[in-house]
Amino acid sequence: MTCALCKDTVHIPRVLREAGADDADMLVAVTSSDETNMVACQVAYSLFNTPNRIARIRSPDYVRDAEKLFNSEAVPIDHLIAPEQLVIDSIYRLIEYPGALQVVNFAEGKVSLAVVKAYYGGPLIGNALSTMREHMPHIDTRVAAIFRHDRPIRPQGSTIVEAGDEVFFIAASQHIRAVMSELQRLEKPYKRIMLVGGGNIGAGLARRLEKDYSVKLIERDQQRASELAEKLQNTIVFFGDASDQELLAEEHIDQVDLFIAVTNDDEANIMSAMLAKRMGAKKVMVLIQRRAYVDLVQGSVIDIAISPQQATISALLSHVRKADIVGVSSLRRGVAEAIEAVAHGDETTSRVVGRSIDEIKLPPGTIIGAVVRGNDVMIANDNLRIEQGDHVIMFLTDKKFITDVERLFQPSPFFL
Repeated sequence: MTCALCKDTVHIPRVLREAGADDADMLVAVTSSDETNMVACQVAYSLFNTPNRIARIRSPDYVRDAEKLFNSEAVPIDHLIAPEQLVIDSIYRLIEYPGALQVVNFAEGKVSLAVVKAYYGGPLIGNALSTMREHMPHIDTRVAAIFRHDRPIRPQGSTIVEAGDEVFFIAASQHIRAVMSELQRLEKPYKRIMLVGGGNIGAGLARRLEKDYSVKLIERDQQRASELAEKLQNTIVFFGDASDQELLAEEHIDQVDLFIAVTNDDEANIMSAMLAKRMGAKKVMVLIQRRAYVDLVQGSVIDIAISPQQATISALLSHVRKADIVGVSSLRRGVAEAIEAVAHGDETTSRVVGRSIDEIKLPPGTIIGAVVRGNDVMIANDNLRIEQGDHVIMFLTDKKFITDVERLFQPSPFFL
């Protein structure tokens, strides 16, 4: 696949031609301007007949009317990547599952992969993974990986779960909380949430949360704060600085269940969250643009660090992977991946169709966690046989083997 990844003045035909648009299979327009990305896709479609066009679109006004705006009869964008919306979705899932470090949905929400830190108080701590079946006889789950001291462990039934382990498990979405309760004491649902930053992410989050939670939002630009106060129905909006101790004290920061800083300033997000935690906020979450900061802050005073780049990369990878890869999630700051692939072919043309899981030659560090067949979710076991059209959810501890997985799911009459 030839891909033209475009920045800067990509909407100019000459620039696209120099970037190789004449024979490109795909155009990815990811400039900071929505309009430039749209024009680039239009030029690629009209002048170069580029088959696949992907654009990053930030404005919620465009995203809201995406179906009408972006199609072959209007602006010819095949796949839309909306970073702010991806971040909002990621944060919302973490709010739904207090205590999780990451939650990713697959197969239209039927299956989820959750990342949880194991803590004392969870029934499974100090016990083998196989005892989970005794604790939850009617719930199926698959532990895909355990990271201990930042190193992956391939889980076996005899593997002892230790406090501090980072456990990656796959289950039907309605069973996520039950499995989490094996690894830590379940946290109470959040009620009071304080947001910092009234940009697209902060405003979008407030709009999504205000029906079910008590939400306060702090915005340091007075005009923007006034606009949000008018637009948001059940959110209390304040004009001020989140690093102002008096403001936080006045707004009872010690009663806040979750403090979320989502401004465009990494340092401001980190410092305000640290202050909020010191003043009594039960949990703090920050948006961090600089990748190097994520490893530095998460797990210290900061409970969860959200990387918009990781969310964007995950969305992009699902469109550029070979085979029929319909979902990709980049995990552990890009080291690992979870993917959803659709099985095609039959026993004579496919390396997976018609075979049980123990017969499939999976690349090193790759585990099949679940198979979705129609509306049925089947947690993987060695005897489960893959059928044509199955959605297969996999976890890779090392993404360097992703090309082997892609090859595995590409039908061919000539495979050995």
